Amino acid sequence: MESRRILVIDDEESIRNLFEKVFSKEGYDVETAESAESALEKLDNSGIHVYFVDLQLPGMNGLELCYKIKGKNPVSICHAVTGYTSVYDLVECREAGFDDYFTKPVRVELLLRAAEIAFERIERWRK
Repeated sequence: MESRRILVIDDEESIRNLFEKVFSKEGYDVETAESAESALEKLDNSGIHVYFVDLQLPGMNGLELCYKIKGKNPVSICHAVTGYTSVYDLVECREAGFDDYFTKPVRVELLLRAAEIAFERIERWRK
């Protein structure tokens, strides 16, 4: 299997640091970005296929970012992460291409399981 790289996009530094610590401890190669724009700069030739994206980002929001990620890499797996939830958001997230949806605060076990499933799925697709 190729490198198990994750990109965490959140405007809150404490969230980025927490996700990075949790995923790194489990052996994932983690990068972070504080905005959609900085995340897009990391997409080209990055080898990243799994994303955890905050929906409420300054500038371009997480929904728009997911559309762009999926446009550049349709095999990528994107997880929405938000502090605000509604049924409307769930529908929009599915339409944007998100594979899963988490509400902050999210249990670490759920994040780790989501990453594990994402990489298993990518590996299956490659075979």
